Amino acid sequence: MDILLIAGLWLDGSAWDGVAPALADLGHRPVPITLPGQGDGATDATLDDQVAAVLAAVDAADGNPMVVGHSAACTLAWLAADARPERVAKVALIGGFPNADGQPYAAFFEVENGVMPFPGWGPFAGADTADLDEQALAAIASTMVDVPGEVATGVVRLTDERRYDVPVLMICPEFTPDQAREWIAAGDLPELARAKHVDFADIDSGHWPMFSRPDELARLIAAAATGA
Repeated sequence: MDILLIAGLWLDGSAWDGVAPALADLGHRPVPITLPGQGDGATDATLDDQVAAVLAAVDAADGNPMVVGHSAACTLAWLAADARPERVAKVALIGGFPNADGQPYAAFFEVENGVMPFPGWGPFAGADTADLDEQALAAIASTMVDVPGEVATGVVRLTDERRYDVPVLMICPEFTPDQAREWIAAGDLPELARAKHVDFADIDSGHWPMFSRPDELARLIAAAATGA
C-alpha cells in the first residue's frame, strides 16, 4: 500500500528518513511529503497550498493510500479524508488530533515577520522530549524550518461528512490511549467523536517517535495499513 507521510510543524519530508525504509521492508511504499513552505523555500505558502500538495499525493497514489499525519499535520491528514473520502483508505494520527471546521490550523506560537519560527525546546520540556538526548535534540533542531504565517493561521474548512466513514488509527506517544478515549468522550475532540471507526495504539515515546522509535512506529503504521 502507498503510505503518505506528513510531518508536523517545522519539519520537512526528511523527518521520515528512519521510518520510510522500515515501511518499505514491511512491503509498503512510503511517500514522505515535503509541504510547501516547510522545506521547499516558499515562505509565502498558505494552508491551501499544503492541502493541495497532500491531495496531489493522494491522487498520484497507486490505489487507495493510507495518510499519516503527525502532530499539527493530523489536521492535514483529516483534510485529505474530507476532500477524498472515496480515495483515502485510512488515516493514522500520531501525537495529534484534527481540528474542526472554522478553527485555525496551528496558531500555537507568535508569527514574526510573516513566519512562525521554531520556539526552541523549552515549550516541549517533559514528556514530549523525555526520550531524546541533547545530541538528538540538537540534530532535530538543525533541520527545523520556519512555518509560513499563512499556514499556521489558515482556517480549516471541512465539507464532506463522508470523512467520518474513513477508519482512523490514533498512535499515542506522550499520552495514552485511555487519555485519548477520555478526551473524545468528554467532547474535546469533536471530529474524532463523530468518526465511526477509531482504533488506538500506544507507543512508548515522546512527541517525535519518528526520531526516537522509527522501527516501532513503522510497525504500527504497517499493521494498520495491512488492516485497512
